[in-house]
Amino acid sequence: MKKLFVMTGEYSGDIHAAHVISELKKIYPDVEIEGIGGENLKNQGVKLFADHSKMSAVGISPLILWNHYKLGKNVVKYLTEEYRPDLVLCIDYGAFNLNVAKFLKRAGIKVFYYIPPQIWASRKWRIKTVKKYVDKVLCIFPFEKPMYEFYKIPAYYCGHPLVSQLAPKADRIEFFKKHGFDVNKKLVSVFPGSRTFELKELMNIFIKSAKKLKKNHPDLQFCISQAPNLKDEVYHKYLKNSDFKVIKGENQALLSCSDALILASGTVALEACLYQVPMIIAYRGPYILYLIYLLVRCIKRVSLPNIIADRSIVPELIQSRVTVDNIVYQTEKNLFNTSYREDFIRQLEEVKYLMSDKNAPFEAAKQIAEEFLNNS
Repeated sequence: MKKLFVMTGEYSGDIHAAHVISELKKIYPDVEIEGIGGENLKNQGVKLFADHSKMSAVGISPLILWNHYKLGKNVVKYLTEEYRPDLVLCIDYGAFNLNVAKFLKRAGIKVFYYIPPQIWASRKWRIKTVKKYVDKVLCIFPFEKPMYEFYKIPAYYCGHPLVSQLAPKADRIEFFKKHGFDVNKKLVSVFPGSRTFELKELMNIFIKSAKKLKKNHPDLQFCISQAPNLKDEVYHKYLKNSDFKVIKGENQALLSCSDALILASGTVALEACLYQVPMIIAYRGPYILYLIYLLVRCIKRVSLPNIIADRSIVPELIQSRVTVDNIVYQTEKNLFNTSYREDFIRQLEEVKYLMSDKNAPFEAAKQIAEEFLNNS
């Protein structure tokens, strides 16, 4: 029986890992699986070496660094001296996983990396680390495979997990009825992010922009998406002087039923792209962090649809360009300039096509199964 160890570092990685394991069991059931993960992996019958309780904290502190160091040391010892898996599958969480991979490679344990670090976006020198310590990269973006192959790193394009896992568009009439919207009026939805510092930087200006849009166009409806991980009171302090509806935990339905979107940067832009909804990306952070970002970035675009298409499709308002006037102007254009809107949607459809219709978890599982079969 082959042995696989899966390494994830946070909730999203746990979900992606569970989908891969589900597919792997269908095509290669004779496998023993352990890992670092959460409830999703546990529900797939994976024996957990550790959970995420001390891993997915936000920020850097001596305690967080110590917890990661201690876990890394323990898992390396366990894998190299006791469990000795046939393959370790790393998922996302680059800093921790690449550091562990270094010790596994030295011990002769093969390492595959699914959802690799976004080396193309910043700190491209990390590709040297990948080349040294990762046996195969399972890419999720079409442009990643040629990049890794240029550096003679074995790579396979699996497709993006979102393509196969994204829920179908919600029924607009049912969704509007459920939440008290008028189906005959346009809906603009605001996604201010899932971290408290993002709300601090963006929420007030998003609210002011929505109020100005409402003043300019009284028939517009607005909704704010609340990230499930943030408490109600975090949002309420920003919404004291407004009557905008807040919906929690229905991100994909809200995205798919909206006529236009105002988004903080992140994966949500790719979800919106797959639903083909015109959007703007607005993002700013502490100025010192922005300066550091400028020093380490490898590309000038920030939103995934633009990066994938390698051209500017989605308007990006960054730092000083995040103003009420800019947000209002671009959102009005997305809503009311018919030819611009139609071309916008057509370009988003092209990006969706570039993402392919591959089932990423199945493709990743297939690569693992082939590795096991080739080394039986």
